[in-house]
This record gives sequence, structure tokens and C-alpha cells, in this order.
Amino acid sequence: MEDTTKYLIHADVAADGVVERSDVVGAIFGQTEGLLGDELDLRDLRQSQKVGRIDVEIASTNGNSRGHLTIATSLDKVETATLAASLETITRVGPCRADLEVTEIEDVRAAKRKEVVDRAKELLRTGFDDTVMSSEEILTEVRQHVRVEDVTEYEGLPAGPRVTDSDAIIIVEGRSDVLTLLKYGVKNAIAVEGTNVPDAVAELTRHRTVTAFLDGDRGGDLILEELSQVGDVDYVAFAPSGESVEELDHHQLFAALRNKVPYDSVSGSNEPREVVAATDGSATPAPPLTRSGAASTADAVDDRTNGPVAADPSPSAHADERGESPTSTDLADEPEVTSEPETVYEHAAEIVRGGTDRVRFVGDDGSAIEEAAASEAYDTLAGLESVPETVVLDGILSQRLLDLAADRGVGRIVARSLGQFTKRPTGVRIHAIDDVADEPPE
Repeated sequence: MEDTTKYLIHADVAADGVVERSDVVGAIFGQTEGLLGDELDLRDLRQSQKVGRIDVEIASTNGNSRGHLTIATSLDKVETATLAASLETITRVGPCRADLEVTEIEDVRAAKRKEVVDRAKELLRTGFDDTVMSSEEILTEVRQHVRVEDVTEYEGLPAGPRVTDSDAIIIVEGRSDVLTLLKYGVKNAIAVEGTNVPDAVAELTRHRTVTAFLDGDRGGDLILEELSQVGDVDYVAFAPSGESVEELDHHQLFAALRNKVPYDSVSGSNEPREVVAATDGSATPAPPLTRSGAASTADAVDDRTNGPVAADPSPSAHADERGESPTSTDLADEPEVTSEPETVYEHAAEIVRGGTDRVRFVGDDGSAIEEAAASEAYDTLAGLESVPETVVLDGILSQRLLDLAADRGVGRIVARSLGQFTKRPTGVRIHAIDDVADEPPE
């Protein structure tokens, strides 16, 4: 009955004598019987569960009884009001003269509606996240989550997944620094977790090209000093003075890595980070680099190569914050330099595996024709004068872009992932990056 109750009839009862609950209930059934006809007979209504249990609370004082009764009904308004009015015809309860007065007919649904309204107001205040993320923020958060999940351990130390097999490693101070580098696509970093350099890291430095990338404070100097005593350091890079690696944004991080210097140039200095800062831009500037020239420096080599720095996914990362290109001294001090990407494997590694959010259009000879943001892939392809042989996309390949590529005569597309296609043009070979090897087969 509770689930179907619409109304509650509330009434007060007064009797000139001592009566009990059973006397009141008996009077209600006895004195209303036949009063309203068969359709509103209280006994029939109880049996059909259109009227619920009659609740009575009554007490006797000084020979008189006073109480309150409640009757639940699932009848409509008119029937409920008529039933309530019939209760006021009762004149006796048990052997005593009595009066019964209906004080209220409560609409249960109205009370529930009020509860719903109040709860809805509360949910409006507290139940919604007012933050609306842009598409770029959503992609960045998902990409960061994937990269953070890549954090592994090397001999119990936080490390990127490529530390075990990369020819070059970056040594940082703590786990948060490793996570920051992973966020920007650098997967060959390992943390020393303090100024006491572990033996595992010291041993690792003897077989790899090592860049120490440290905080711009006294602690960074101390770690470098300890590291140089127990291991072999090839290059040194520092975060800006007073800042830590984990606080750097994308451009600051790659600017600091590009400005690394050979360890020999800072060894013996009490403040090596000051030497690194003074070295930045002090050498004779090299001629301005095109995209091809920038790709040929060791700073643009990802963690699969002998360069100590993973690929910078941003084209703007090839120029420092002053708008200057890497110095000729920096380039001369780099380890083995790789050439401009010439194969699909190399372009895919740099654009897609580097997490650049960009698209590159490659010609028949393997050279880059054009490059743009991944979100502008369709418009850029539509506007190209020459038709690229290959499109390398750090994003999801859509049906729209695939159709345009087929119309223009593109031979191959390599994308981070493939969308849902209703048709696949036979003239274009399409590949997800997971299906493309890191390196061409021998």
C-alpha cells in the first residue's frame, strides 16, 4: 500500500471516557458501514487495498480520551474527501460519546515532489562538473594518461620504457621528473631518487650516452657531482635557475635539453648550472635551420638513436625561446648525427611515435613536402600543389581525409589509429602505427 498511497487522512478523536485503539477502529468500520454505498464501503476498500491500515494513537487522562488517527488511501481526490467526511459522522466510540474531526488531507505525492525539487536543486549546485574541456585538452589528457602508464622500473628505480634498450639515457632526480618527460614523449629517462646515486645507475652510465638533466638549484649541482664520481656523464642540462624539471612546460623542457653542454666543459666548476646558462647562445650562431636541417641534428633524434635526447614533437622546439637556432658549437659537440628522415619508418617514428599532433606529407623521394597541425590535415592536403606519396598523421584517420587522399592519388597513409570506414578506396594503402615496425627490415 505504501507504494500506491496518494493521500493521508488525518483526524483527531475525543471521547468522554476511557477507550482504546480497538474501540476507535471498531467504531469507524461499524458506523460508516453502508453509509456511502458498496463502492466506498470501508471494508471492501481495505480488502482491495485502496485503503491502508488505520493507525490510531490514543491516551486517557482524567477519565477522558484524546487521540489522532491516520488513514492512507489510493483513491482519487473526490473519493478521499468523501471518505474523510464520512468519518465525522461517528458519534460514539465504545460505550462513550465521542467526536471525530478531520484536520488535514495530506497529498503524499506533493511531499514527494517537494523532496524531488529540493534534491534536484542540490544536485544542480553540487552534482555537475562545470569544467568544459576543449578537444585539445581532452586529447592532451588522454595522451598524458597513456604515457604516464608507460612508467616502468629499472633495478627498482622509476624509468621510462626505453631505458633498457636505448643507446642513450637521460638521468633525472625523481619519479615526477620521469613522468614529466614521459608526458612530452621522452621515454629513455631514469631517476636517481636523491643525491646518493644508486649503483645500478652508475653501471648503466658506463655503457650508454648519458645526459644529466637536473633541477636548477644546489641539489642539481650535488647530484651531478656525485654522478660524475661514480659514473660517466657525457652531457649536462639544467632546468632554469630556481625551477625543477617537473615544473617545465613542453617548450622549456626541450629548450633546456637542446642547450645541454658536454660534461667536460663544466667539470671542475663549483656552479656547473651557471656554466651551462652562460654557454647558452654564447657560441657563434649557426646558419638558420630549415625543417630538414633541424631534423638532421642530434637534438631531433628520438630515443632509438645514439643521441641522448628524445625527439622534440614540436616544430617550434628547434628554435630556442630567443628565436635563435642551436649554436654551431652545440652541433659539433653532439654524438653521431642522423640524416633527415627518408623512409616511412623514420617519418612515422618522428611524427606519430613522437606524439607531435602533426601531419607530414612525404614525396616520392622520401623528403617532406609539407607539415601542419593534425587538425588541419584535410585543408592542407586539399591545398597542396604536388601530390604526396605518403601522409604520416599523428591522429585518427577519418573517412573524409581518406576519401580526399584517394581522390588526389596519395599512395599510403600511416596514422596513429584508424577510424570507422564505410568504404575503403583500393588505391590507398592505410596502416595504423602499431602495424608499422620501428625500423625497416634488413
